[in-house]
Amino acid sequence: MKQLIAFVVVAGILNSCDTTEPKKKLALKYPATKKVDTINSYFGTEVKDPYRWLEDDRSDETAAWVKAENEVTFGYLERIPFREQLKKRLEQLWNYEKLSAPFKEGDYMYYYKNDGLQNQYVVYRKKTGDNKEEVFLDPNTFSTDGTTSLSGLSFSKSGKLAAYSISEGGSDWRKIIVKNAETKEIIEDTLADVKFSGISWKADEGFYYSSYDKPKGSELSAKTDQHKLYYHKLGTPQKDDKLIFGGTEEQKHRYVGGNVTEDNRYLIISASISTSGNKLYLKDLTKENASLIPIIETTESDTYVIENKGSTLFLLTDLDAPNKKIVTVDASAPTPENWKDFVPETEYVLNPNTGSGYFFAEYMVDAVSQVKQYNYKGELVRDIELPGLGSIGGFGAKKKDKELYYSFTNYNTPGSIYKFNPETGESEAYWKPKIDFNGNDYESEQVFYTSKDGTKIPMIITYKKGIELNGKNPTILYGYGGFNISLTPSFSTAMAVWLEQGGIYAVPNLRGGGEYGKKWHDAGTKLHKQNVFDDFIAAGEYLIDQHYTSSEYLAIRGGSNGGLLVGATMTQRPDLMKVALPAVGVLDMLRYHTFTAGAGWAYDYGTAEDSKEMFNYLKGYSPVHNVKKDTRYPATLITTGDHDDRVVPAHSFKFAAELQEKQQGKNPVLIRIETNAGHGAGTPVSKTIDQYADIFGFTLFNMGYKELPNQAALKEFKN
Repeated sequence: MKQLIAFVVVAGILNSCDTTEPKKKLALKYPATKKVDTINSYFGTEVKDPYRWLEDDRSDETAAWVKAENEVTFGYLERIPFREQLKKRLEQLWNYEKLSAPFKEGDYMYYYKNDGLQNQYVVYRKKTGDNKEEVFLDPNTFSTDGTTSLSGLSFSKSGKLAAYSISEGGSDWRKIIVKNAETKEIIEDTLADVKFSGISWKADEGFYYSSYDKPKGSELSAKTDQHKLYYHKLGTPQKDDKLIFGGTEEQKHRYVGGNVTEDNRYLIISASISTSGNKLYLKDLTKENASLIPIIETTESDTYVIENKGSTLFLLTDLDAPNKKIVTVDASAPTPENWKDFVPETEYVLNPNTGSGYFFAEYMVDAVSQVKQYNYKGELVRDIELPGLGSIGGFGAKKKDKELYYSFTNYNTPGSIYKFNPETGESEAYWKPKIDFNGNDYESEQVFYTSKDGTKIPMIITYKKGIELNGKNPTILYGYGGFNISLTPSFSTAMAVWLEQGGIYAVPNLRGGGEYGKKWHDAGTKLHKQNVFDDFIAAGEYLIDQHYTSSEYLAIRGGSNGGLLVGATMTQRPDLMKVALPAVGVLDMLRYHTFTAGAGWAYDYGTAEDSKEMFNYLKGYSPVHNVKKDTRYPATLITTGDHDDRVVPAHSFKFAAELQEKQQGKNPVLIRIETNAGHGAGTPVSKTIDQYADIFGFTLFNMGYKELPNQAALKEFKN
């Protein structure tokens, strides 16, 4: 082990420097990462994989490498002069009460609340007609360090029982615990080894959940390829849970989910082989031993049942409707030839919800929300007036609920909650946060720039009013561009601190996302994936050309698929930015599908085993395989978690090793490996604040700052 890792000495003094001149760097000596003569062969082409040994998350060698890298990284970060100032300001700004919209279950109204700096949100409730608040579930008591989180909560049809799932250390593997909601007593043995699962109750008798067989080898990295739907009957052991769907070669799917309709009449089963496209089945729960009825048996569309009224089903689909539409069909003959349009497709992408006996059709208009209300006859009731230009969430409730709630936010407006009367169409403020940040001092503008192939791409740029466009503003360009995911305007406490420091925050809506429907998504997949990187590069060039910033003050950031985006962009255009911040990234495109559920991402990426053409295309942009010798890469801070079993940390390990070996010049290449943390969901607030202090500190320091750009923003928090 001593021969494997050469431990490092971090030396150097932080010297004063003008932000317009090169600064003196912290001296760095990276761990000596061993190289092994490992070869992978694809269609007759041999590809060297010298750091493949880092894929073994259970080995002592990998653990020693992680420890050594973290010593280098934190030795560097601790010497950034304003790191603690950033952390203090993040804590100050974060320390305000946060609240979710309430929802009714049984005789209680439930809601999530965080007093400010609590690591996890607490579930509270109030009994109908009583304003007395009580704690129903406090995830902060699950573990001493806050790393065990609540990942799901589902109530039985009567509201008298509740099942909740927990994640330990950020893992996607869950445990399910059942409570008597009235007494708050645990009434069942804990269900273990549950993954990628909802919890859907059948009356008060039991619930449906999904999981994989526990893999052989490492549970954090071994491939999971056969998802199954189970039914757990209360009062019986988990080993007796009934397999409902999956588990045979004819039913081999990577993602399977089951949902019971609100009236407890139907079980709806969705089955997918990848993250896009699903089969859909129905089972009548009112009939004993009823068989599964297919609704759609191909994976050429994304189709889901969103509501039913008796035997009439309402489905959301993009089949022959790239921007989605709602159709109706009778459950006795539910296949596509019998579908009838209910809310037809429009030029904008539809994302509906239901509640209080109505449909609420949210449309994305250039990534900004609009909402229309429909009745069960498909008639337009009204266009709903929203508080401003931004993103809404909510408008979901039970049929019998007389009022519902929605949230509103944008990049400079913290999330607020509104109560909505579906009969009158009137909204009233229900809750607004009291935060030490004046959003009126900042503005967002939407621009449209031209990508490499002439496609117009929207981007929202947020900054302090009156900013001078002199090319010297520290700027974070954030992107994702994949998996049909849309980036709509939303407030971030962390980014508020960045804006306070005179920073610019720019978010383009890249191809591969869902902002303009299925065609927009498909234009950034497989052999078209380069479009996404071209869109992102063009966004950076636009910001520079329009003098918002310059290459010396530009940082690029993204996580997961966005980590791939950053990795590909910095290896293709290392001159474009000063700082690169890839987080939990998919970075080895030749082997991503061999870990956990990675094979399910093939709709977006393709795999190196599909064809020689696909292999060559992936190899052509795979960040791990495109780090070149003697190239000056930007200052890079890679972030990942040692318990990330979604995108395994080996991606980040191998990319860091390649960059550290081949980097020319003095720009640092560091990897920050959070221990007892996963892909991001459920991360304790304390860890999140530490991460952002390090990310912002690293970014500004490597842009040449000896002190924070706006010291006046570091004021004491005021209640």
